[in-house]
Amino acid sequence: MLPIKTALCSFGMSGRLFHAPFLNLDPGFELYAVLERNKDLAVVAYPGIRTRRSLDELLNDKAVELVIVNTPNYTHFDYAKKALMAGKHVVVEKPFTVTASEAEELTALARRSGKKLSVYQNRRYDSDFKTLKKLLEDDWLGDIVEAEIHYDRFNPALSPKLHKETPGPGTGVVYDLGSHLIDQALQLFGMPEGVFADLRITRPGSQVEDYMEILFYYPALRVRIKSGYFVREALPSYILHGMRGSFVKARTDIQERELLAGKTPGGEDWGKEPDNERGLLHTEREGKIIRETIPSLRGNYGEYYEKLYACIRDPTGEKPAPVTPEDGIKIMRIIEAAYQSSREKRSIYFR
Repeated sequence: MLPIKTALCSFGMSGRLFHAPFLNLDPGFELYAVLERNKDLAVVAYPGIRTRRSLDELLNDKAVELVIVNTPNYTHFDYAKKALMAGKHVVVEKPFTVTASEAEELTALARRSGKKLSVYQNRRYDSDFKTLKKLLEDDWLGDIVEAEIHYDRFNPALSPKLHKETPGPGTGVVYDLGSHLIDQALQLFGMPEGVFADLRITRPGSQVEDYMEILFYYPALRVRIKSGYFVREALPSYILHGMRGSFVKARTDIQERELLAGKTPGGEDWGKEPDNERGLLHTEREGKIIRETIPSLRGNYGEYYEKLYACIRDPTGEKPAPVTPEDGIKIMRIIEAAYQSSREKRSIYFR
């Protein structure tokens, strides 16, 4: 196994929690370098890492094979483009870019350069979502007619990260949490025929949208994704109703909480939900009514990097990335349509 020398473009929350621990744990990767313009935080946590003071310095290092673009949203396109042009494989944090045209340009550039490009959608590897996806694959509910996916919280305070609260390209709840929920809806049900969106500002002093409700239109199905900051008593995060039954589940993946607490990924209990957080399945199979809570699959963000290693080191070059750039383009198309729908107060349909 030849480790992939990997560089992070920042060591903020995403680099510190969602990338570095899993890259450091996986023998397929070497946490080789980090971009920190003024600080030296990464080298304290990972003494062998190399600190670079500029993007050019990082990209000029011929040893770097993979670059993780985990910087503010508005920089994603520029940083990823420069990394691809420097001959690096690239992972871009969600949201992929700010516009669909930027996503398409990066995808075409990666194809021409022969480099792998992927979007980091770690919520595909949450325990709750993995469980829900397996239920649908095993056809426990029959044809789905209605679904809701929520990512709610009670947090009226503005973020201390100014780039998240300053109006501009790539800001707002649709780019932030919406990127996760849109990706999950697409993973479960595919691209919709159209969308209708209601986007609002609810927090005092906020200048960016912090409430969203987006309705996805399918021929025989409606899917609603929703997020708000004033939800003290949250509804279940996943509500699915099919022709044979229903499934209701709270968002209870424990990985982010454990990472924030300083725990190291790995071990049999990593990503394992408590038994009291099981989802409720109420359905019918072979003439028997079933109403019971079911155990969740284990969550593991490390699966993303396991699949990425297999993709990059695949000798045929045909193994797809764990999240393809085409997936990212679809998300950006829906985000753009959601903003257009909210502005024009009408449904937007895709051709």
